[in-house]
Amino acid sequence: MTAVGQVSDAVARDEVGDIDIQLIELSKRFDDVVAVDALSLEIERGSFFALLGPSGCGKTTTLRMIGGFEEPTSGRIELAGTDVSGLPPYKRDVNTVFQSYALFPHLTIFENVAFGLRRRKVRGDELRRRVVESLELVGLGGLERRKPRQLSGGQQQRIALARALVNRPRVLLLDEPLGALDLKLRKEMQLELKRIQHEVGITFVHVTHDQEEAMTMADRIVIMNHGQIEQLGTPSLLYEQPRTAFVASFLGVSNLLAGTVTGADRVRLADGTEVRVQRDALGGRTGSVQIGVRPEKLRLDGSESNTLEGTVAESAYIGVSTQYIVNTAAGAVTAYVQNDRPGAQAIPDGSRLTLSWNPDCTFVVDAQEAS
Repeated sequence: MTAVGQVSDAVARDEVGDIDIQLIELSKRFDDVVAVDALSLEIERGSFFALLGPSGCGKTTTLRMIGGFEEPTSGRIELAGTDVSGLPPYKRDVNTVFQSYALFPHLTIFENVAFGLRRRKVRGDELRRRVVESLELVGLGGLERRKPRQLSGGQQQRIALARALVNRPRVLLLDEPLGALDLKLRKEMQLELKRIQHEVGITFVHVTHDQEEAMTMADRIVIMNHGQIEQLGTPSLLYEQPRTAFVASFLGVSNLLAGTVTGADRVRLADGTEVRVQRDALGGRTGSVQIGVRPEKLRLDGSESNTLEGTVAESAYIGVSTQYIVNTAAGAVTAYVQNDRPGAQAIPDGSRLTLSWNPDCTFVVDAQEAS
């Protein structure tokens, strides 16, 4: 085997299945409030991982415990197999990027980025080289002499990112870093962060309450609720196969309709309509359930095998698609129709139509989780 081949194999062995962060029965209580409840989680090396959930679900507290800014009430935090639960932030091989940027206004961009390196006694040509490389990585080479106030919000966020990456941490923690940016800039930075993560190859752990942001950037997402993990998986798995009504409703729009299991692949809705589902979607459930289907999976022409009669209650043009609210005997249903043809006519309110969808597009959750 060549030397190159040996190096490649070594890298593969080191990266595949390696765990950078392991949380073991991690809990945090503030007086009588349980913010994080016996959470166990593994984050693989080199992944872009998102902690997603509504306000108060425990995601930020979890990130702060990983970074050393909060002390766990119980449980353990391991970084590359070493317990760091009792270590202060500066003794952990992690850096954090905050929403507030936290730049030093009186220092130049160069000195802001170099701050951590100087604390580590890096000097001379090595310091300059690493600062310049870090600024070029975030697309801001040549701005070393400016002050933070001379930069836009998006540029300041890039500087904060460069300052965190220049120390070459094992893990980068991102605490809602794009929350202060406008929508257009936020979407641009989502793609930029994903590019940077791929380029540097270190583990990113990103906290957000923005579902689209998490799905755009992350390889894997954990959805949290009341301090616990609701579901963990890839963006496509969570969206296409949510395990609970909470996940289905939090990650995009879902139509959830009450029904009763009548066979290995059949559910009877409240109005008596029988629909087919994938056999494995039932997951052994019997009795009362809820079936779910995403709005964009629905057709308004009755062309698929699952059908439901209804009346258009209202419609809204939202650019890329038109949203319809359709009243059916089984409940109100939302459908999206792509505006992919010029001059397409909207369906008037009050129109009768047949909603339909493919059985493979149907997921099933427990009935008692109805919101």
